[in-house]
Amino acid sequence: MSRYVLFDVDGTLIDALDNQRRVWGTWAEHHGLDPVETYRVALRTRPTETFAQLAPDRDPAACLALLHALEDEDVRTGAYDAFEGAARLLGALAPGSWALVTSNYAHRVRGRFERTGLPVPEVLVDAAAVAEGKPSPVPYLRAAELLGADPRDCLVVEDAPTGVRAGLAAGMTVWGVNAPVAVEGVHRHFARLADAAPEVLAFARGAAQADSAGSRAGAAAS
Repeated sequence: MSRYVLFDVDGTLIDALDNQRRVWGTWAEHHGLDPVETYRVALRTRPTETFAQLAPDRDPAACLALLHALEDEDVRTGAYDAFEGAARLLGALAPGSWALVTSNYAHRVRGRFERTGLPVPEVLVDAAAVAEGKPSPVPYLRAAELLGADPRDCLVVEDAPTGVRAGLAAGMTVWGVNAPVAVEGVHRHFARLADAAPEVLAFARGAAQADSAGSRAGAAAS
């Protein structure tokens, strides 16, 4: 039986937290908003929803254009790293057995991966590829479709609650990484991606059990 691994990007493979905070901070200052509150809202909403909540009197197209410009500049000049173990893990996975599923855009992901030395897979589902973003299951289901995979044979590796909900709604096994406490609903939790890497490879090679019902109880154990 073939197994497949679907990775979130920011916060899972790439450490971009400071970059996101800086980009949203600059955007907030441009609009005379509180950077801390803006970032808090942005973490749990899509950009258009953030604009509607914090700057309802502003042109959403202009708000989005500025955000995109700031993010593109960050790809060119920002300082960030891949999480420990990311390069080795991705390099060990068989071509065609894994994908990236991101709420960002493909050109930014490719730019960051090029700068951090991470390989880019054949399948990359970004914000432009789907009509609905996370926490909808659509992005993960689209990745499975492109890989020719049954969702039940897919492992989602995520760091964020919205991504976890998306993977669960897609009927996939979901493991959480890079957080001290497990996100609600994950089947397994790892404080670091490097800790998860051997288990992810075992899953991909068919050596790990994907029994989501039985593994949920161990979410906080790893």
